[in-house]
Amino acid sequence: MSAPEGPFVIGVDSSTQSTKALVVDAATGQVVSRGQAPHTVSPGDRRESDPEEWWQALRTAVGQCGRAAGEAAAVSVAGQQHGLVTLDGAGDPVRPALLWNDVRSAPQRDRLVADLGGPTAWAERVGSVPAPAFTVTKWAWLRENEPEAARSTAAVRLPHDFLTERLTGQPGTDRGDASGTGWWSSATGSYDTQILELAGLDPALLPPVLGSGEAAGTVRETGDGLLPAGTLVATGTGDNMAAALGLGLLPGQPVLSLGTSGTVYAVSSRRPADPSGTVAGFADAHTGWLPLACTLNCTLAVDRMAALLSRDREDVEPGGRVTALPFLDGERTPDLPYATGLLSGLQHATTGGQVLQAAYDGAVFALLRALDLVLAEGGDPAAAQEAPLLLIGGGAKGTAWRETVRRLSGRAVQVPSAQELVALGAAAQAAGLLLGEDPGAVARRWRTAQGASYEPVARDDDALARLSATLEGAGALLGRRP
Repeated sequence: MSAPEGPFVIGVDSSTQSTKALVVDAATGQVVSRGQAPHTVSPGDRRESDPEEWWQALRTAVGQCGRAAGEAAAVSVAGQQHGLVTLDGAGDPVRPALLWNDVRSAPQRDRLVADLGGPTAWAERVGSVPAPAFTVTKWAWLRENEPEAARSTAAVRLPHDFLTERLTGQPGTDRGDASGTGWWSSATGSYDTQILELAGLDPALLPPVLGSGEAAGTVRETGDGLLPAGTLVATGTGDNMAAALGLGLLPGQPVLSLGTSGTVYAVSSRRPADPSGTVAGFADAHTGWLPLACTLNCTLAVDRMAALLSRDREDVEPGGRVTALPFLDGERTPDLPYATGLLSGLQHATTGGQVLQAAYDGAVFALLRALDLVLAEGGDPAAAQEAPLLLIGGGAKGTAWRETVRRLSGRAVQVPSAQELVALGAAAQAAGLLLGEDPGAVARRWRTAQGASYEPVARDDDALARLSATLEGAGALLGRRP
């Protein structure tokens, strides 16, 4: 490893389960040191976390980076999107934060969508039709179910806003993370006062939306030695926006993120507005857009199928006519919230490895259908067809995942060697602020998207046709309430 050239920057990824911190050489992208600390998420239907634990995890993770952290000239925090953080007048949490995957606000979502005039009105104004993940639905839920907590709230923040404000002592957010709240209008670039009125939220409780390349402030003098007072602090952003920054994405470059859930997105110069609600019309962390779609059933669902079959996750076999739709937890894309897993085409000769391969096929099929919609919303699907698919997330390390994507897409695939892309994206944002550069250009200079490349193979149209026919034929069954 070559000697660092400096200056150093810190990128923080505050995710649902943990906080990761990287100290990165701003000149080369070399990771100098790293730290990590876990979070606690409440079990069951209440998906909540204590924001104070996020702050302590950030302190622990940065502290594990050692002397290099104290030498950093700038820091940026990326965080899980959509979470509702409510603070009192002293800046302390009123209650645990409602996380993105807490869906108790589904009834409030339905009411809000109707009250504004339906999905098309939301898409035109916000760029997205809100799901129960969105912050606006969570605030409406809080007002109806915990009115005393709502009345005690003096400030409403997103997870990354809360941590950035703890560092600087000043409120602020960015357009990327704000675009996932449901109350920031992508059409006007500002908070939507009518939506705030419908949700019953005073705009004075919200932070200002800072511009790209603008500083959130500097580390305040706290006397605890976490970071030197005066260290530059970037605006931060949401985790998906940070991952796009971390890859240095250019418009039309498609990404498949293979995690517990699957996510597909691409940077676009055209503002997305999908009235079906399939594609979320997020802003990116710079001046463009990040159309994104999410499937619920990805690596976790396939791993569960492997466990049911008592097989290793890589123990797949070709052949056979079996088809699987592994919608084990319902599905978001396609919109089948009451779906269950489905197997068809079983024969006496069908092997367990063929069933497992069918589960991979079903998960990748749903992702690729979602990607087609994302690229259409991005405005230039033809150009995007020329670029390789970037595979990231835990599943990208698996041979079966990679080969299934190649076979069902018929496209070249690239697996970046860089890890912890959210934290790297935050570091690129900090470096861009420090050096006066476009953070995406910084990441491209760091060559974060480079990695193993795989040439295209012939697309398996037969498997795709079986999957399409199975989904179409079982649509009524899959959508039926339990």
